[in-house]
Amino acid sequence: MQQQGFSLIELLMGLAIATIVLLLVSPAFAALTESNHREQAAHALASGIRNARTIAITHNQTVVIHGINGDWGQGWRIILDISGKGPADSNNPLLVEHAGSARGSIVGNRQVRRYIRFSGIGAPQMPGRRAFQAGTLHFCAAREPVSQLQVVLAATGRVSLRSDKAEQTLCQR
Repeated sequence: MQQQGFSLIELLMGLAIATIVLLLVSPAFAALTESNHREQAAHALASGIRNARTIAITHNQTVVIHGINGDWGQGWRIILDISGKGPADSNNPLLVEHAGSARGSIVGNRQVRRYIRFSGIGAPQMPGRRAFQAGTLHFCAAREPVSQLQVVLAATGRVSLRSDKAEQTLCQR
């Protein structure tokens, strides 16, 4: 008699092989997905900082970009800093808001930890001083104290995106 289809043992063996392959591939897929989300967030933040500088130059007014609730990982807002108090003044007009999508944390060094301020000519400036503002925002890995990507703000206002994987003390929680 001619057999049609598969036997139960053949189906179970095929299912077992498929399960083993999925178990081996799933951690790599999760790491790839996390990396893609982190990269998209870095590009979005770099673009947002460039946009804030362009708005400052276009309107010839001080503009601030800051992390939502002081956390860049939650997203960011661009505001027109009319009062000079930056994100502390809720009456400053909100221009742009972007919700965060990073799976790890985003931390900045002391100069850009909470916000970045651009003068009316597009120069990054520390509040209340004539000193320039420059710094680095690190996109940290979710499971280790490593900076995977960096958004770097130069003293001239130029924003660059770097992918120097290195241990970073700011990434430690």
